[in-house]
Amino acid sequence: MTTTGLTERFTAVDWRALEEELRERPLARLPWRLSPADCARLTALWEEPGAFRSRVDMARHRFGQGEYRYFARPLPPLVDSMRRHLYPPLAAIANGWMEALRARDRFPTEFEVFESRCWRAGQRQPTPLLLRYEAGGYNCLHQDLYGEVAFPLQIVVFLTRPGHDHSGGEFLLVQQRPRAQSVAEVVAGEQGEMVVFANRYWPAVGTRGFHRTNVRHGVSRVRSGTRFALGIIFHDAV
Repeated sequence: MTTTGLTERFTAVDWRALEEELRERPLARLPWRLSPADCARLTALWEEPGAFRSRVDMARHRFGQGEYRYFARPLPPLVDSMRRHLYPPLAAIANGWMEALRARDRFPTEFEVFESRCWRAGQRQPTPLLLRYEAGGYNCLHQDLYGEVAFPLQIVVFLTRPGHDHSGGEFLLVQQRPRAQSVAEVVAGEQGEMVVFANRYWPAVGTRGFHRTNVRHGVSRVRSGTRFALGIIFHDAV
């Protein structure tokens, strides 16, 4: 997909409707998908070691079972374009969350300005990543935080076909409510589907207005096959 095509698709998104959906739940599906060809091109990058700055064996760190690799700069054009085009409308939503929670944090409207904020904080390593799980693989519940600067929303893009390339491996998001039981969301994730989700906390509505609930995400155990996903995180890492 070209940058022009991305711009047209993102412009056509009803971001107000997406914001309302994110008021109800800490995740929402974007209304369009990457093509199978785009998914295949991203998955094929796994075999290009030069595309990545580092790799993580999840079992070694007790993060789960599988592997993920952080892209090096320059990011793949599609990944870089998605990151830059998705950030501005999501920043507007994030700032609404900060107001609702009466937090002092505010996020600039332009990605380049936010990126500069990360760099001033010593966070200069890109964080978009490609994740791979074989049969038996899973990802423990976690939060993707890499330093002082953190953007509260991120994107997961499902690159393989459930029921064909793999079974199991559902995306999990757990909302840890204060003084109440946790609530779990489960997304099977069709190929090319993109989900935006809260990656640290979410402004839930209670009887006394908004309150902060912590959220963690992960992946359920893959029963068979190979599952690939793309993660788009907006803040950089130390």
